[in-house]
Amino acid sequence: MLTSLKNPKVSAVLRLHKRAFRDDAGSFLVEGAQGVGEALDREPPGIRTLIVEEPLHPLAVRATERGVEVLHVSPEVVRALTSTVTPQGLVGVAPYLERPIEELVDGEPGCIAVLHEVRDPGNAGTILRSADGSGASGVVFTRSSVDVYNPKTVRASAGSIFHLPIVRGIETSDAIGALRERGYRTFAMDTRGSENLYALDLTGGVAFVFGNEAHGLPQDVVRLADATVRVPQPGGAESLNLAAAATICLFEWARRRISKGAALEALIAAAAHDIRSPLTAMKGFGYALEKRWDQLDDDQRALMLRGIVHDADRMDQIVRLLVDAARVSAGSLELFPDQTDVADLATSIAELLARDPEHPAVVWDGDPGPYFVDPARLTTTLLSYEEALAWWAGDGSTTISAERVEGDVHVWARRSGTTIDTAGAEGLFVPRKPGTGAGSKIGLYVARAVAEAQGGRAWAEVEGDTLSFHVRVPLPR
Repeated sequence: MLTSLKNPKVSAVLRLHKRAFRDDAGSFLVEGAQGVGEALDREPPGIRTLIVEEPLHPLAVRATERGVEVLHVSPEVVRALTSTVTPQGLVGVAPYLERPIEELVDGEPGCIAVLHEVRDPGNAGTILRSADGSGASGVVFTRSSVDVYNPKTVRASAGSIFHLPIVRGIETSDAIGALRERGYRTFAMDTRGSENLYALDLTGGVAFVFGNEAHGLPQDVVRLADATVRVPQPGGAESLNLAAAATICLFEWARRRISKGAALEALIAAAAHDIRSPLTAMKGFGYALEKRWDQLDDDQRALMLRGIVHDADRMDQIVRLLVDAARVSAGSLELFPDQTDVADLATSIAELLARDPEHPAVVWDGDPGPYFVDPARLTTTLLSYEEALAWWAGDGSTTISAERVEGDVHVWARRSGTTIDTAGAEGLFVPRKPGTGAGSKIGLYVARAVAEAQGGRAWAEVEGDTLSFHVRVPLPR
């Protein structure tokens, strides 16, 4: 057992707490079971030496089996080597891992996080962990940021430092230039960015550039990027923690990549099922009018013609939903806001739905505005809400309301007589397969996706037996 801090092997490890000595040795410290275990999973092992308080610890045994040098030391030595209040009795010495940025962007374009003047090691390590979890291609620690091999950064990464490529010590301008040369678009993250993250095209190679915790990104870096991007914040917080904002960006990219194919496939199948019913009805009415025109009286003809118009409107609504779903999935949704009187819009919806004699009456009750919103998207959303209410709430008319809530417009539709709870209502926002319950399988999903793409929110509530669907959209500041 080694008990002295002056032992040459112990003192060499102790010096790795300072960056200059880490750079000279080309090695860094890995503290705790999580990081050591991840390092040992690499091939070859990601650590050269393991310092342990308990020589029979499973990781110590595993390290010995893998040919890693294991040093048995006293608890006092472990405490001196670690930076935690309650050390776990395991400290590894690992070789540097970084690579040139040219290697980082070889192969299929992905997502890269670039850190400019990020000084907090906990934030940096958390971003590393989020990049790993989201499947990003790598992280760039520019020259002005905290050292990726700082023990606190390594510990905060929870072993992710061993999972994904890392670039270290490059100037931010050089990193952005190298990324642009290889077809990556770079997005400067800023709380006042001109672009909405949820409406951003994230296809192809993308890089998010994150700035200092207190000061953000300087203008000379912002000017190098392709766009400044904000994470929408519907709530009242002044700003997000850097690591939290970075995590949202990375997982939004991952969500688009993972869900794009599967989500569109499910939506297309659901839309095809929804279209089949009105299409079949239209064909039936058309056939009857063609074959039996002389046998039908004027009222019967008028009824069938109204049915054809109603079913054509229904098909038009489904196609609009499907197109918007595809645009949201591709990150290419384009909005066309205009001064909109919601009372007039509700009246138009009521007249449209009145063509279906089985649909409940629609009543307006609220502040009409006008509000500067996209009237076509709000109409589509409310039509989806109305259809869901017709299926899932059974008493009386439906009511459409609106009001201004601080800097947003809040619009909702409600009806009594529901037998589902809030959790069941929220489940209606998930695309459903054909044959799985009543109503549209995609309408509420698209309503939520479009709202979120605008930095807003769509949700359901049940109070007593009243079911309501809400949408909240930011208004121009």
